[in-house]
Amino acid sequence: MTPLEEKLGYEFVNPALLENALTHSSYANENKVKKLQNNERLEFLGDSVLGMVVADYLYRVHPDLPEGDLTRTRAALVCEESLAEVAQRLALGSYLKLGRGEDAGGGRTRPSIVADAVEAVLAAVYLDGGIGSVRKIIRRFILDRETEKGASRDFKTALQELVQRESGQVLSYRITGSEGPDHAKTFSAEVDLNGAPVGQGRGHSKKMAEQMAAKAAIEKLQQ
Repeated sequence: MTPLEEKLGYEFVNPALLENALTHSSYANENKVKKLQNNERLEFLGDSVLGMVVADYLYRVHPDLPEGDLTRTRAALVCEESLAEVAQRLALGSYLKLGRGEDAGGGRTRPSIVADAVEAVLAAVYLDGGIGSVRKIIRRFILDRETEKGASRDFKTALQELVQRESGQVLSYRITGSEGPDHAKTFSAEVDLNGAPVGQGRGHSKKMAEQMAAKAAIEKLQQ
């Protein structure tokens, strides 16, 4: 397994697909003698695969959301900014094959380039292992963010509303620790009420840890 495959949690049967997904047009153009394919066709396919998986997920887990809200949520999850965050978590830029000029110009961190590469990698996984394999990766790196945001909004807002029934109440959150490798860290968080701890939580992101702490605090305060 290559380091990138370990981060993805997927080992390619056909490694050439992954190599193709990481080959930017600038590199292919500078190495025409090698007759390399750039990743633009894979990017095209990956965009559609990603959109379908995200739409299917949202349709199933949010049966009461109208079409407009589903569309906006999907757009937020598959936008360039969201995909660039995924690329950053994977350190995808460091694996890209870029032309000399593009590399020197900061292409490895350019949001448009790394976001497109994420779509290309997803397409490569889809072609290599099928929809089930790519769905797992999309779920882990993209859809869990939607779950985290929703839970964060619900639990933290609910806790804020609960303590505000009395005036002068102050909530504060802090990260108390982390463990595990960079690509799969687990964070611990604590929420304090007026300086005293009222809840602790753990999660695969700082936001998720905070939301779990808020959930624990709600359960404690409602006892």
